[in-house]
Amino acid sequence: MGSKMPMVRQIGWISIIPQLMFMVLLILIYYLFGIENYWLFGAITYLLISFTLRNLIAKEHRKGIICLRGQKYDEAIINFQKSYEFFNKYKWIDKYRYIILLSSTRITYREMALCNIAFIYGQIGDGEKSEYYYNMILNEFPDSMIAKSALNMINSIKDSKK
Repeated sequence: MGSKMPMVRQIGWISIIPQLMFMVLLILIYYLFGIENYWLFGAITYLLISFTLRNLIAKEHRKGIICLRGQKYDEAIINFQKSYEFFNKYKWIDKYRYIILLSSTRITYREMALCNIAFIYGQIGDGEKSEYYYNMILNEFPDSMIAKSALNMINSIKDSKK
């Protein structure tokens, strides 16, 4: 089933290496304990740990995604703001998300939260706040291609209306 909301997923492919190493370690542990289907138990354990960490640590972000998909924009903004505040307070978790959250996303959770807030404001027709958040993203993450592309689109719309 496809989502009605566009989703951008940027994968940091190099991050997959420590995640695979962790999975191999789990498989090795099951092998050393003599478990018959050690590879299956290792993979399932990896998935359970990954799912649990993302749902516990990045819970506000996950709630925001659910609200966004359900077009509950006000709730989504609140959840993404909470996510941004959490990861801004604990930047080390966001920085080492490949290991701590077993997340292979290339952009940080802080950048994702701000991008989602800016996107939502665009969806509800508040172009000024959308533009504000995209500029905020570029101040904090100057290489953000999502924010650059969105601002280019906003500026081209403004120029066409002149």
